[in-house]
Amino acid sequence: MTPNDLLRQESTSPWTFFKWTWALLLLAVEVQAYDNASITDVDLRFGRRAYNPEIARRQNARNCIPKPGDASHQPQRRGLFDLFGLDGRSEAGELEVVKKRDEVDGYYDANANGTKFLWSLEDVHAGESFFDEMAFFSYRDPTEGHVNYVNESEARRKRLIYTEPDGTVIMRADQETHLPHGAYRDSVRIETKKNYTGGLFVLDMKKAPWGCAVWPAFWSTNARWPCDGEIDILEGVHDAQHNQVTWHTAPGCHLDASAEFTGDPVVSSIENHPPVNGTIDCDSDVNGNAGCGIYEWSRSSYGPFFEEQGGGIIAMKWDENGIAVWSFFRNAIPKDLANETPETDTWGPPSAVLMPSRCDLGWYFKEHVIIFDITFCGVWAGVTYTDTQCPGTCETRMMDPANFVNATWAINYLKIYRKVPVFASIISGNSGTKSSTATMAWGASLLSLALGFITIM
Repeated sequence: MTPNDLLRQESTSPWTFFKWTWALLLLAVEVQAYDNASITDVDLRFGRRAYNPEIARRQNARNCIPKPGDASHQPQRRGLFDLFGLDGRSEAGELEVVKKRDEVDGYYDANANGTKFLWSLEDVHAGESFFDEMAFFSYRDPTEGHVNYVNESEARRKRLIYTEPDGTVIMRADQETHLPHGAYRDSVRIETKKNYTGGLFVLDMKKAPWGCAVWPAFWSTNARWPCDGEIDILEGVHDAQHNQVTWHTAPGCHLDASAEFTGDPVVSSIENHPPVNGTIDCDSDVNGNAGCGIYEWSRSSYGPFFEEQGGGIIAMKWDENGIAVWSFFRNAIPKDLANETPETDTWGPPSAVLMPSRCDLGWYFKEHVIIFDITFCGVWAGVTYTDTQCPGTCETRMMDPANFVNATWAINYLKIYRKVPVFASIISGNSGTKSSTATMAWGASLLSLALGFITIM
């Protein structure tokens, strides 16, 4: 028997199959543990907390392009479960989501190619537990705001964060302290400990911060800004009455102005950088980092009008079909959101959307944390103060705490959904009823793995 015959015999033996399977399973466990490493550890190791201008300037957009052999710009290692779409979540949990949808209306969202999917509730931030999975940012404001971001213990001591008896979550700026000219006001900035690449993010608010010198935002990004993108879901300054949705990216991503949305594109003349061929450049390295933005048409999307009519919901859908934002004032919230069975393709055109037609979303946006903040003045609110009806200067406005009575988030909940494909419909033998299910992923993936081993053996 030749050496080649021995090698062939060894490679096709059951023992060899077992050894390879065991080795891959061990590798999957190790890699999954790597992926699930403590966010706090990652923060300390890679400096995700350090959102500051110095790091941003050093890591400018030109450094986002991968260089051969540059491991820091390669895709993150993923576990075996991730490779097959099996992220360790309960199959029974997905069945419950499908069952609930069938009991409600049997309706499913659909991609452009007709394939069906639904949104499965993944994380809820609400009530007393709202801050449990949030990290507090207590460093210098990267937007040069006149703000002192405080840590959680200080925020609780000064009642900048608390929960009301009805479960409403309050985050606010300091509204008690008189400041000398030039002093900074205490405020809060928080972010999710978990990061997300895609999903449906639903924020229900009674009010969002507004007022002269005030610059709040509900947004997402990560430490590799601008390489992995920034999505400003809700943002405004001063006495603005319309929310501005904006994307900031590395070079090469453009907003397609011909897409279907109800808002108005933000056209800036800074550095003589108008839209080109029906698109707006999202590159953070040009046009004064204006990004590509869209104003919502409704006055109920930001400011006092939003608050007067009882607040509402802002929802951001991020998947392969686009990054879209909808706003619903209180009396117009879709019933499917109240039922936790969102059906985004029944909501009508979004207020704003970034389509994949002019931007590779998988390349420009990934691994985001979700952020809330309230800052003051700075590179936007400070520069534009004289263009408003606000009195005095931004610096003098900072002195009187009475000027910040509206600098408050009042939140009912933040719900985050994950996209689940629906693979098949099954007829129940007992009742004869039809029930769609998304649970074929486990069986199909494991069968594919087994067939793959058999093939190579």
